[in-house]
Amino acid sequence: MKTRIAEYLKDVESFKASTLEQLEEFRIKYISKKGLIPGLFGDFRNVDAADRKEMGQLINHLKTAVQEKIVSLKDALEADTSTQESGMDLTLPAMPTLGSRHPLSIVRNEIIDIFSRIGFSVSEGPEIEDDFHNFSALNFPPDHPARDMQDTFFIEKNPDIALRTHTSSVQVRVMENSQPPIRTISPGRVFRNEAISARAHCIFHQVEGLYIDTDVSFADLKQTLFYFAKEMFGEDTKIRFRPSYFPFTEPSAEMDISCNICGGKGCNICKYTGWVEILGCGMVDPNVLESCNIDSEKYTGFAFGMGVERTTMLKYQINDLRLFFENDLRFLQQFDASH
Repeated sequence: MKTRIAEYLKDVESFKASTLEQLEEFRIKYISKKGLIPGLFGDFRNVDAADRKEMGQLINHLKTAVQEKIVSLKDALEADTSTQESGMDLTLPAMPTLGSRHPLSIVRNEIIDIFSRIGFSVSEGPEIEDDFHNFSALNFPPDHPARDMQDTFFIEKNPDIALRTHTSSVQVRVMENSQPPIRTISPGRVFRNEAISARAHCIFHQVEGLYIDTDVSFADLKQTLFYFAKEMFGEDTKIRFRPSYFPFTEPSAEMDISCNICGGKGCNICKYTGWVEILGCGMVDPNVLESCNIDSEKYTGFAFGMGVERTTMLKYQINDLRLFFENDLRFLQQFDASH
């Protein structure tokens, strides 16, 4: 009997099946009611009492080996069948897949391209700024709310150093180091201590523009921004200007466009008004020019600033700003890598 068990065990270990039918024949052979293992248990009654413990262990070991063999072969055969049914050939080499540009990068590049067509250059600056470039040179008084901790990320132990709250600080550096005519845009990442929601984030991106020369008027500002809005959002886009206030411009305005997410009917992005603010603008305050050593009696200029996230949401009809920061491939793969 011991010899028979050893032969059965050797057969089990070497058994291979290429179909589920062959595996079923193997199962019937060993563990069906009339199979070899039940037959061994039947013969077990005739084993001497002194040998029963050893024989019982050998039979149980054989039974376990058979059951494990059946399970492993069944899993492998079913997986292979599933692959064949799906038409997948696992031996084929992987197809090369192009990545995709982030939607914020696509829109940022498009904004730069639009303004470059009318003579604006690109300027960049540091993300960690001092108080002068981020606030003082832009006509922010010492008690202005934007200096408060609720809006600004200050560097620990140094209240004069902070993460920039706008890319206007880059414009200050440009004015410090060059003389008019100046025509530049400043794209970059900015930081504000705000609650994260579908419409706001503590990290976002801006593109700010500056034009300084002799005889620059508010009409020049309006025509520049009309051109941008039509190029970015289409000829059918409606545009309006509203009076506003910014410390570094006077007079100041905010520019709205018709909401193309809801078609003007009202949604959470346009606050159910049908209009979405896309940028702030105005004529550069003479105090800002003088702080950068530019003669405000000779030169005038305009400035504007827009959020890239807001522009991207409108362009692609995205209703939640948080999607830009979650790295969800299902979202990102919708954007063309060729841009």
